[in-house]
Amino acid sequence: MTSAPLDPVALTRDLIRCNSVTPADGGAMDIVQGALETLGFACRRMRFGEIENMYARLGSGRPNLCFAGHTDVVPVGDVTAWSKGPFSAEVEGGVLVGRGAVDMKSAIAAFVAAVSRVLAKGAPAGSISLLITGDEEGLAEHGTKAVAAALAAEGQVIDHCVVGEPTSSAFLGDLIKIGRRGSIGATITVAGRQGHVAYPDRAANPVPVLVRLLARLQGRRLDEGYEGFQPSNLEITTIDVGNAATNVIAASASAYLNIRFNPTHTGADLAAWLLEEARMVNEGFAGRVTVTPKISGEAFLTSPGDFTAVVAGAVRAASGVEPQLSTTGGTSDARFIRALCPVVEFGLVGTTMHAVDECAPVAEIVALSTIYERLIGDYFAAFGG
Repeated sequence: MTSAPLDPVALTRDLIRCNSVTPADGGAMDIVQGALETLGFACRRMRFGEIENMYARLGSGRPNLCFAGHTDVVPVGDVTAWSKGPFSAEVEGGVLVGRGAVDMKSAIAAFVAAVSRVLAKGAPAGSISLLITGDEEGLAEHGTKAVAAALAAEGQVIDHCVVGEPTSSAFLGDLIKIGRRGSIGATITVAGRQGHVAYPDRAANPVPVLVRLLARLQGRRLDEGYEGFQPSNLEITTIDVGNAATNVIAASASAYLNIRFNPTHTGADLAAWLLEEARMVNEGFAGRVTVTPKISGEAFLTSPGDFTAVVAGAVRAASGVEPQLSTTGGTSDARFIRALCPVVEFGLVGTTMHAVDECAPVAEIVALSTIYERLIGDYFAAFGG
């Protein structure tokens, strides 16, 4: 079952009007499902915790080209600072303003509209699927991570995936993400013994111990980089003592750090290093040093090859732009999908994502949909049976 080609801008506006700040859905998933069902997709809602997710598929054969995206958005912040209502989806001067305009309701709409035009020409030589989550901007525990694990357990096969994150930098098409650095955060707590500064022998000052540990960690150069990746970096983001008195040795001190790492490392190796450094600093201290690492994603790389060539070729053919293959930026749900299949990310210019007056030019939303249409066609021409 197919219908007339869908309008990516109209669909984007419908999605923006849904207040879907994580973990709320606001009806966004219903809108995507409704559009896909008119195109003949079998839509399966997959709820984990309080998060709405969906896996939709058209066809049963291989290859299975998947598009992944998220309908949830970050909070709007100071609503009075917006020139337009953040969920009113107003267009002025050819620019669509609203939370999610860039990150990333436009990409979902652009892909769905692209599929509608592809299907108007005939069925693809394989399957098209969409993995849509409502938990990318949150803890990311009950979204793509959970859906990908469930699909893998069921033996569902996805051959390649495109994530619609806003990867473009200066203009549409200039960057395709083929990998991401991993991320590990750690909370460090040093529990000492409170006392008077004039009698340090009666106390156990946690502050110098914390400072020594942070200096040791910050003093290590993690690596010199990895092919296609910048060097890994460790950043201390907060140090807290909470001591309101200048003549009291505090009872505890804490800090938080984050490491963005390339494939030189694994999250487990870095966690083990953090714990060992803490153990060494703890020796001879009357208190206790505790490090609690949390790995939010491993580094990954989709090596340049036939798939990346198809994506880059579609961008070039549809836009005239020669894209650069990049691994820069933060984490995304691609870190979970890469366990299922090769994955790349491609979408709009991300300049205004998470900002007040997040916006996207209407012409760029249409252009993105055109690129996706070319990508789908080229993909099945290259990989279809």
